[in-house]
Amino acid sequence: MRPLAHLIATVGGTGYLRPAPGTWGSAVALPLGFGLHAIGGFPLLALGAASSFAKGWWATAEMTRDSKDHDPSEIVIDEVAGQLIALMPLSYASWVHGVPVLAMWPGWIAAFALFRLFDITKPGPIGWADRRGDALGVMLDDVIAGVFAALGVILLAGLYHGVLGL
Repeated sequence: MRPLAHLIATVGGTGYLRPAPGTWGSAVALPLGFGLHAIGGFPLLALGAASSFAKGWWATAEMTRDSKDHDPSEIVIDEVAGQLIALMPLSYASWVHGVPVLAMWPGWIAAFALFRLFDITKPGPIGWADRRGDALGVMLDDVIAGVFAALGVILLAGLYHGVLGL
């Protein structure tokens, strides 16, 4: 089971890319998110995020068992799960309104930038989850960062389309 856990946790070795393996993990999630949305719309993207979380929790627990480092930098499945969550408002809007998801490219940039910002700075509950020191905390801090980023995407879209009327 260890090789499978390693494959999942490092997202096929993406976690070994340098510099900034977490950013690489988030970047890998973008075409994955597009593919999931293209195949099955918002429901498949949501399922992909949930599946990434569940598999990531298991794989992270396996990879960190008997280790002093609860969050090695090569584990990036947590970034994939969080980035997919950050993309959910875009996928949902596209799915409901029939807008091509890539037509919302500024939202994709915002989702990526906001997710990385929250994942790196770890404000409030993101930092709390990170300090848990276990596999759940590794996954949960990125899930919360993804939720924060998704909310930021919604706020920016509301500002752009609602307040500015563009």
